[in-house]
Amino acid sequence: MADNERDFSEDKTVTVERDREEKKPDENRPEEKKEQKETAKAGGPEKKAGMKMNPLLIAVIALSLLVVGLLIVLLTNGKKDDKKKSDSAAVTETEVSSEGTSETASDEATSEAPKEVVTEEGADRKAGRPAEKAPDASEDIKYEISCKVASADGWEDGGRKVMQFSIIINNSSSSDQKDWEVRLPGFTDTKYVNGWNAEYEISGDTLFVTPVEYNTTIPKGSSIDMGVQISFASTADAEAAVKGLTGKKSFPIYIAGELHDAEKAPVETMDEKKKEEVKKEKPAAETGSPLENHGALSVSGTDLVDKNGKPYQLKGISTHGLAWFPEYVNKAAFQEFRDNWGANVIRLAMYTGESGGYCSGGDKDALKKLVSDGVDYATELGMYVLIDWHILSDSNPLTNEDEAILFFDEMSAKYADYDNVLFEICNEPNGGTSWEDVKSYAEDVIPVIRKNKADAVIIVGTPTWSQDVDLAAADPITEYDNLLYTIHFYAATHKDNIRNKVKEAHDKGLAMIVSEFSICDASGNGGIDYDSADEWFSLIDEYNLSYIGWNLSNKNETSSLIDSSCSKTSGWEDGDLSETGLWLKKQISGE
Repeated sequence: MADNERDFSEDKTVTVERDREEKKPDENRPEEKKEQKETAKAGGPEKKAGMKMNPLLIAVIALSLLVVGLLIVLLTNGKKDDKKKSDSAAVTETEVSSEGTSETASDEATSEAPKEVVTEEGADRKAGRPAEKAPDASEDIKYEISCKVASADGWEDGGRKVMQFSIIINNSSSSDQKDWEVRLPGFTDTKYVNGWNAEYEISGDTLFVTPVEYNTTIPKGSSIDMGVQISFASTADAEAAVKGLTGKKSFPIYIAGELHDAEKAPVETMDEKKKEEVKKEKPAAETGSPLENHGALSVSGTDLVDKNGKPYQLKGISTHGLAWFPEYVNKAAFQEFRDNWGANVIRLAMYTGESGGYCSGGDKDALKKLVSDGVDYATELGMYVLIDWHILSDSNPLTNEDEAILFFDEMSAKYADYDNVLFEICNEPNGGTSWEDVKSYAEDVIPVIRKNKADAVIIVGTPTWSQDVDLAAADPITEYDNLLYTIHFYAATHKDNIRNKVKEAHDKGLAMIVSEFSICDASGNGGIDYDSADEWFSLIDEYNLSYIGWNLSNKNETSSLIDSSCSKTSGWEDGDLSETGLWLKKQISGE
């Protein structure tokens, strides 16, 4: 969106009314009577009898007066415009006091003072804006309509420090919210650089964030995100602002000018009676199957280990979106992966935000039935299975946290006695989502699962499409054990830059899993990079990382395992597989 830089000084428009009535002589005063008589004698304003005015002369005089009038108007407006430009150039910083007064910086300070930016809409609002400070953040209160801030890496610019912030508003209330406004503190002596998805104003210490035309309304149960780049006077100032805005802090927002600080109602999970109703009895694992041989898995140090405490590596296949390719969720297909490929795990990818997704109008019952069928088939075959809350377009797991809590409460209660079910709680956080956001979400969801299944292995996504495992390693979740952190890669795009993050995280003791990967580029399409794939698998084998290939479908893209010309949903010959499918089969089977 276009960004217009303007001065925030208050308009100083003064309207002066003048009475323009001509003075009439007082005929009761002798001297004025005398003047009138003398004027009349001299042939003054009194017309002589019989005198006629030339019509052409009258027209010329009238036209001349009109031209002169127009020139006066144009010159007057020009002077006003010049004065406004002069005033605008002179005032670059306005400090709003608690009483609503403003002060203009000195000429010397003005040359270095930050420019405050406001659009025309913002200028219209400013006159009526209350001069109150931004509300305090809270680490303990969860607001039903809340704002969270995350920061990205900054950079130096002309002796100043520029920081980029992502701002997410989540509406957990029971109704749509209109005319919202965010007020964030900590922006003294700052300059606006750039911004998107909102209007931004800096006034005094406060950054005001207001909607643009397309996000004026925040629908119930959804969120909106935006971003802004701000220049700080020093690195210390920038770091102080980041510390004051990010992390677990949450800010209430304003609705129609009023502070909305109602606390979010806790999510009502199932009661014990309901949990007993949904709970499924654990079937016996097939003789000689991976599950019978290795039992319940757990995390020890950087390793996933089996029931005997020995390092164990999951190797398998991820479905595509269950809503889009449900036909591949069948026992015959899973058995073929186990018997002919050597796979021991199936990942059930249930999209949440896309068309047909669990949180975006999809048939929830039908999606849960597909998950249930998939778990049943895998369990009967003695395979492990990941239930994947596949966030992607919804970017931040906090967006649909309530739905996630309810879903995982039900799934963990249902499979409380199963030794082969792992829970992947957020596929690929992205779009500026911070590790602090992911960690906050995980710390809300994990205890829900653990209440039903105390020893469950839980898989936690990482920022930037599950690539930033280094951030998780620097600040891991410490309250719970049996956690794995996701690293995703697409070999033609993600190379040493991401592999180095894995090495750093492993050195710090982080347990990881490659719960999704392919050997093409990050779009899921494009050419295959076998050399990069080989380098990835050298690292995977060295660190005993479990891995799951994307994706089980015949979609016409490189990452699909089934050739697009093949309509079979099981019983595949090598000729039915894509180039990626052939490579993955050899990789898993060790051929």
